[in-house]
Amino acid sequence: MTVAPRQTPAERDTERVEVRVDERLSWFAEALESWADPRQEWTLELREGHEFGRDNNVEADLLYADGAQTSSFVFRLEQLEAVDDTGQELVLRIDERDGIATLARLSARGIDVELFHILTFT
Repeated sequence: MTVAPRQTPAERDTERVEVRVDERLSWFAEALESWADPRQEWTLELREGHEFGRDNNVEADLLYADGAQTSSFVFRLEQLEAVDDTGQELVLRIDERDGIATLARLSARGIDVELFHILTFT
């Protein structure tokens, strides 16, 4: 995957960087891009993480800007457990442990984050 470099060091900030990623992370990146691209208020930047030269070292920075409201959500692709596009929302499930996860819902109105979302399985 070709991503933007970290903002430091300065001598690398204009080059694109190749980072090897697992197929699952590549799919997550594609889902994020296809959701954000057609939405004018949303911007996605994928960039190299802080551990230079390591596989799967990609951070996602989602920025929502609409009028006076600006929000951003930054995370490592490795943290994602699932990405679900409902049509109206993009639901990101992060760091799931013992049926509890962080959930981020991206929509036309911005972002909602639940730090303690209890997953239910039927």
